[in-house]
Amino acid sequence: MDATVGQIGEAVFAALRTAGYMESTIGQYERSISALRRYVDKRGGAYSPELGARFARLTTSLRTGRFSVQRWFDRRRIVALFDSYVRDGRVELSVRGRGGGGPYPTAPAFTALDASWEADMAERGLAAATREAYGRVARGYLCFLQSQGVVDLADAGGASVLAFLESLSPRWAPSSLFWVVSNFRPFLKFTGRPDLVDAVNLAGAKRSHRIVPVLDDADVRAVVAACASGVVNARDAAITLLALTTGLRACDIIDLRLGDIDWRGRTIGIVQRKTGNPLTLPLPALLAEKLAHYVLHERPTSSDDHVFLRFKAPHVRLADHASVHVVTSRTFRTAGAAHAPVGTRLLRHSAAARMLEAATPLPTIAAVLGHASQESTNGYLAIDQTRLLGCVLPVPSGAQP
Repeated sequence: MDATVGQIGEAVFAALRTAGYMESTIGQYERSISALRRYVDKRGGAYSPELGARFARLTTSLRTGRFSVQRWFDRRRIVALFDSYVRDGRVELSVRGRGGGGPYPTAPAFTALDASWEADMAERGLAAATREAYGRVARGYLCFLQSQGVVDLADAGGASVLAFLESLSPRWAPSSLFWVVSNFRPFLKFTGRPDLVDAVNLAGAKRSHRIVPVLDDADVRAVVAACASGVVNARDAAITLLALTTGLRACDIIDLRLGDIDWRGRTIGIVQRKTGNPLTLPLPALLAEKLAHYVLHERPTSSDDHVFLRFKAPHVRLADHASVHVVTSRTFRTAGAAHAPVGTRLLRHSAAARMLEAATPLPTIAAVLGHASQESTNGYLAIDQTRLLGCVLPVPSGAQP
């Protein structure tokens, strides 16, 4: 659909007001649309997704000359709305995830390489979270090369890979660099440069195998009590209890649909986003009660059939993992357990710990946690300190310390 920025902008404003957005929020969109109009008018006056993509990549702050997170977010948001109108003839207000962050390269050769890498990942059917992680580190490397005066990968040597990883050390813990390297290596292989792959292998990033943390029993009791008492709204209580009692991943909590709940059988049946495997989980009584109360009394009216929706317009599913973290953090603060390092990973660990304490067999724990392989569950063995102490051999008498 061919249209000017002004025409599409009017459709965007109408959609925002129909969805109940505050005028102050609409004003923020208006500023972005004004900037987009000036950009497009200089290039012919008609909007296109190609022009929108170029506009969204102008993420440098005019005031500081540096990458601006707010500028990146505002422009990406408005371009997504414009593209939905051009594509479908309507403004799609569904909340977008926060993927694809960070600065983008601007050198033509790097822009083309980044686009090819994104297309290759999509063609191979990689999960959105995987594409986000791989794309972010690849763009970071290309932007690093630009900062060094290199604008074509042909001019980059293996030393540039090690220099890039070294530049991350002030912001990344040594134990986390393993994941950076793991996400970086597929891109370097894609470039067809074995010398760059060899260089990243020289980084020597090692994976740490620390004992996973779990919640104290007192914190668990406090959170459950807060959810049961009603001081936490039913949606937040249900989300927290889902993570705490079933160990469900954040992505699967977000994707949960009304049709996935068997109210009579008190179960949830899903296909896991990470593994693609089917999973059926029981609904404990308190969790079932909070879910039912939310669906019947608190859930906004919406055509979106995801269980958990935003309270504010647009009433669509939660955006991403960060949304679940916000909910669980708020619940823990209300319960007086704000000191706990809350997160769905920690809640998964805690769910596994309680199953181990109940002498649940590892294959059963693997099935409940939705692991594709039981090997993934073996890492939780270190949680069971009581049984680990039973494996400690006594020190022989007379042995030197």
